[in-house]
Amino acid sequence: MGATSDEEWRRAMRLAFLESLYAEPGPYVSVYLNTSRDGDHPERAIALRWRRLRESLARQGADAALLNRLEAVVGADAEVPGAHGQAVFAAHGALVLDGELPSPPEHDSARYGTLPDAMPLVTQHVPEIPYLAAVVHYGGLPTAGAHGSVTLEAEAGTWPVSTVAPGERLRRRVAVATWHRASALLGHRLDAWARRVHADAFVVGGNEWACNVLIRRLPRTVRDRVVRVGGPTPTDTGRALLEPQLDRVFRGHLAAHDRELVDLFVRRRAVGGPVAEGLASTVAALQRGQVAALLLNRPPGSSPRLWVGSLPTQIARTEAELLSFGVRAPREEPADEALVRALVGTGAELVVVPEGDLRLSEQVGALLRYGDGGRPRA
Repeated sequence: MGATSDEEWRRAMRLAFLESLYAEPGPYVSVYLNTSRDGDHPERAIALRWRRLRESLARQGADAALLNRLEAVVGADAEVPGAHGQAVFAAHGALVLDGELPSPPEHDSARYGTLPDAMPLVTQHVPEIPYLAAVVHYGGLPTAGAHGSVTLEAEAGTWPVSTVAPGERLRRRVAVATWHRASALLGHRLDAWARRVHADAFVVGGNEWACNVLIRRLPRTVRDRVVRVGGPTPTDTGRALLEPQLDRVFRGHLAAHDRELVDLFVRRRAVGGPVAEGLASTVAALQRGQVAALLLNRPPGSSPRLWVGSLPTQIARTEAELLSFGVRAPREEPADEALVRALVGTGAELVVVPEGDLRLSEQVGALLRYGDGGRPRA
C-alpha cells in the first residue's frame, strides 16, 4: 500500500496493547467507569459508582477476591485531572489491563463474561491521529532591542488518547532579541520530531508575532502541516498541550493513514478487488486470517451475536458453521467482543469511518491481505 516497513510495523501494533487481554482464557471482568475529577466531591461519586458496579459483578458470578483486586485500582487515577474515564480488565484473580479513557464512558458498565468487552476501549483510542503541538508565549516587545523572553513548549501525542496521557514535553526559553535566530534552530528540531512520530499535523498556538516568526523558519516538510489555532493556551493543566484546540482540529477527522485505507477500499471495491463487505463476508475473511483492516461505520454492539471457539479465527455467524469446522463446544458472544478478539489475534487494524465518508453494507467491511484466489503476503 505504499507504506514503509517502519510505518507498516507501527500500524500493525495499533491493537497490540490488547494482546494481554487474550493471553489467558476467560472469564473476564470488564469495567468502564467515569473517574472524572471535575465535579464536586469526585472521590465520593466514584466510590458510589464503583459500589453499584461491584454489586452487579457479584450478581453475575465474579468472586469476592477478584472484586477486591479490582477495588484496589478502580479510581486510583487521581493524578489525571478533568473529565475522563477508566477501563479495567481482570481475569483469574489478576489485573490484566488498566487503561485511561480520554472521555468518560457513555454509561458506567461492568460485565463478567467469557470474552473481554474491549470495543468501547478500542473506539476511544481511534482515530489515533499522531501530531505535534506547540505553544509560544513572549514577554516584551517584538523588536531587536527589546527586553523580555520567548517561551516555547512543544509536545507530541496521539489524539485523543494523549489528552489524558500527555507525552514528553520540550521547553525552551530565549531572549526576545534572539528569537529569530533561535526559532530557526528550534524549527529543525521540531521538524525532526514531527517526522519521527509521523505527525499528521503540527498544531501551533500562542502569541501571533512569536508564532509567525517560528512558522516562517520551519523546514517546509513540517511547515506544510502547520495548523494555527487561537484561544487560551495554558501550559500547566496536567492535560495535553492545546487540548481544547486539538479537539476542534481533529474531531470528526480520520488519521492520514486511515484515510489512505478508506481510499484504497473504495478503489478496490470499484474494480472488484480484494475487499469484503457485509457481516457474513467479513466474518468469512476473518476465519481465513485474510483481513488487513476492518472498517466499521459504527461498532455493531451486542446484537447481532457471533459464534466463537477457542481461537481468534474460530468465528462464525452460526453454531452449525463452527461445528462443521470441527470446533468443539462453540459459544455465542456479543459481536463486538468476538470481532476485537479476531482483530488482535490476526494482527489486523481497525478503522471507524463515518457513513458520510464511506457507507458500508451492514456498517462493516474489510480490506483483505489477498484475494480468494491468492496467497497471504509474507
